[in-house]
Formats: sequence, structure tokens, C-alpha cells
Amino acid sequence: MTRKSRHAISFFGLLALIAAGLIPLTVAAAPAAAASAKAAATGSQDPGYWFQKGALCATYGNNQAAVTYFGKAIALDPSHSGAYFSQGVSYGQLGNYSRAVAAINRAVEMQPRNGLYYYGRARVYLLSGEKEKALADFRTAAALGDEDAQIYLKGAK
Repeated sequence: MTRKSRHAISFFGLLALIAAGLIPLTVAAAPAAAASAKAAATGSQDPGYWFQKGALCATYGNNQAAVTYFGKAIALDPSHSGAYFSQGVSYGQLGNYSRAVAAINRAVEMQPRNGLYYYGRARVYLLSGEKEKALADFRTAAALGDEDAQIYLKGAK
């Protein structure tokens, strides 16, 4: 794994955690047995549980598992925009840009004033080589107050 790819993984994992409002994430230190017990206790019907599990996987670079867990959260709560967004970010990390954009588009439809969602989609567009679309989303995110997008645009000049 290159230094650049480690940075991208931690960046997108952080985006998932921010979208979830999970910083700090106390579940990170829980052993696998405790996590399994929690799943059994919740009856695996809690979308928040699956979202947290997906965010944890994304943070540590297991984006394939993250996509699955975010999908479980979405199946239980189709209005969970953060799960769509985070699933899209994980798809982007896996190089599946069409699915990434489709999932993030769904999140944007649900919360069109969320600058983080535009910023995340812009990052996916950059990964896929679609620089013009990325720039448009960076501008939208910046206009909505996303500081990371504002910083990116200052550096892009």
C-alpha cells in the first residue's frame, strides 16, 4: 500500500465518520466478540449499528465490507442519507466510480444543502479523472460552506 493510498483511505474513512457524527468512535476498540454480541442484542435491525460497523470498516480500509454494511443500514432505513453517502465514498475507494456517484447522488437528493456530500462526490470525480465535474462540485460545496472545498479551491488556483 502506498503512502498516497493510505492517506486516501484515512481521508474517506474520516468522511464516513463525520457524516455519521461518530467522532470520537468508541466502538473502534471493541473486540469482535463484543461487536457480535451487540449485533445479536440489537437483533441486527438497527440501521445505526450497521452504519457504525460500515464506518469502522471504511476507516480501516476494508471498503468492500463497508459497502455491505452501509447497504444493510440502507435496507433498514432507506432515508439514511449518511449511509448512501458513505457507501458511495467506499465504492469510490474501490474504484467503482459509477456506483460511487450513484450512491452519493442519492444522498445529495435527500440533503441538497449538505456541502460535505458535494465535496465527497468531487473527490470521487477526481479519482475517476472527471476534473470538470469535480471542480463544479467543489464550487458548490464551497458555496454551501464546506471548508475543505474552500481550501481545495484556493490551492487549485
